[in-house]
Amino acid sequence: MKLFGAPMPAPNPRRVRIFLAEKGIDLPETPVDMRQREHKSPEHRARNSLGQVPTLELDDGTCISETVSICRYFEEIQPDPPLFGRTPVEKALVDMWVRRTEFTVMMPVGNFWRHAHPFTAKLLTQFQDFGESNRETYAGAQRWLDKELAERPFLAGDSFTMADICLLTTVDFADWIGLPLTDEAKNLKAWRERVSERPSARA
Repeated sequence: MKLFGAPMPAPNPRRVRIFLAEKGIDLPETPVDMRQREHKSPEHRARNSLGQVPTLELDDGTCISETVSICRYFEEIQPDPPLFGRTPVEKALVDMWVRRTEFTVMMPVGNFWRHAHPFTAKLLTQFQDFGESNRETYAGAQRWLDKELAERPFLAGDSFTMADICLLTTVDFADWIGLPLTDEAKNLKAWRERVSERPSARA
């Protein structure tokens, strides 16, 4: 099988790399040069019609895209250590926090990146006022997360899960594009320090 991805700071391919590192699965990433628009090439669109990374191509030619879907595949073929929860309740909570992270945290970060960052100005039509408005939306998400993380070590409970992977890659990418964590988000910062100490975070 082949895993098509891109290096830092791209957050979505990093999600899969961290997941594989936590699982102890050695699958080298086949790089797709996003700066050269290789992800929009006909060759890659044959694997992923949206022209995005990461994409996993199985030995039989089946292609799986979307980070959570790729990680769920690996969770099924190698259940331990579990990163999507063990019990029905744990699995539901992980799903809940993955979805909340994508909609409440990643969405304003992505909107800022698309509409307010100088790099993406070369690639699409920006709406600067809308882009900048996402600074406060992201700050509000930080305040919410800070309260949620006041009494538990990880996002979905007592164990490191896919939800933490999604949030870490989002927070790190946000920092890279100019949206750092606020000084007031002490619990969120402490969580970030904890999960960043894991060897997988360097993937």
